Amino acid sequence: MPRKGENIYKRKDGRWEGRYIRSYDAENRAKYAYVYGKTYSEVKYKLAEERSSSKKASVTNRSSLTYNELLDLWLHSSQLNTKESTHARYTHLINTHIKPQLGKYALSIISTEIIEDFIELQLVEGRLDNNGGLAPKTVTDILTIVKSTIEYAEYKGLPVACNLSKLTIKKKEKEMRVLTQKEQDALISVLVDAMDLYKFGVLLALYTGIRVGELCALQWEDFNLTQATLKIRKTLQRIQDTRNRAFSKTKIVITEPKSQCSMREIPLPAFVVDMAKKFIANPKAYILTGTDRFVEPRTMQNRFKSYVKNSGIADANFHALRHTFATRCVEVGFEIKSLSEVLGHANVNITLNRYVHSSFELKYSNMNKLNLEI
Repeated sequence: MPRKGENIYKRKDGRWEGRYIRSYDAENRAKYAYVYGKTYSEVKYKLAEERSSSKKASVTNRSSLTYNELLDLWLHSSQLNTKESTHARYTHLINTHIKPQLGKYALSIISTEIIEDFIELQLVEGRLDNNGGLAPKTVTDILTIVKSTIEYAEYKGLPVACNLSKLTIKKKEKEMRVLTQKEQDALISVLVDAMDLYKFGVLLALYTGIRVGELCALQWEDFNLTQATLKIRKTLQRIQDTRNRAFSKTKIVITEPKSQCSMREIPLPAFVVDMAKKFIANPKAYILTGTDRFVEPRTMQNRFKSYVKNSGIADANFHALRHTFATRCVEVGFEIKSLSEVLGHANVNITLNRYVHSSFELKYSNMNKLNLEI
């Protein structure tokens, strides 16, 4: 066994062997080198020399470091404190958008103007299918990575010639789809007709505001039907498999939700508890199947689309259920702080600004409260 943190082993032939990271490959996997000696102390000394040489070489080559190399260094460093899904997203954006355009530049000559031109290009013609620009949200994510790598370079004492503090992306406010009460009633009629586990899942999302990934990860052990509560502790999503060199394969991961605030306990309406009792199964079973097999978000999205079509209402995606839940809660006077916690938001401003969309009927009703009798 090695001594903790040293990577020094005693071999079967009596010699000692030390291992150290020499470099990282294109997929951020460590490449190791080895030193050998007759004693533990000899190997420890050799390791210290090799690591010192590597650091000196790094300092010597700083001026010729390419942005490509910096991206690899940053990506490896960020892997230590980011979720697997986030790291996969970073890897995808770096390899498909950032490296092809900026990777060839020496870090020392990348200027503010070069980054500004790059960002503008992504907004205008950044799509890989040559069909226009990327969405502002995607470009914002790309800019976030670029800014983080520059900050990382400054932290490492590398030569940086640009200032990106003033560079931002103007986002277009996207109108949120919220079901009207009439549309909601039509959808519920479809759901309660010959209700199965899939339909129950949609109804659950409509009356709790949970995300599709959270729904797909739910197991019956997450319910406490005696206390009428539901615990959200994980989410399921399909991400790119960064172990695949071409980044062409994906995989399903079940992880903690997107933030600590998303780990929450939600009180359930009595009628939802009554419906759940009809389907409850083995605690380890997924609620959408009743077995140990899960359903992935895309499948659930397609199921939901079919229910929307059958109900005869205008097109909507699964996330509209979350917007609709928040809106109905506000309409019936739900206390905003409580609603924010049920939705898993960090603060009430996110709830108010992003998800709560007051209906015209509610605005009309509130305006009439100002009525003056003459």
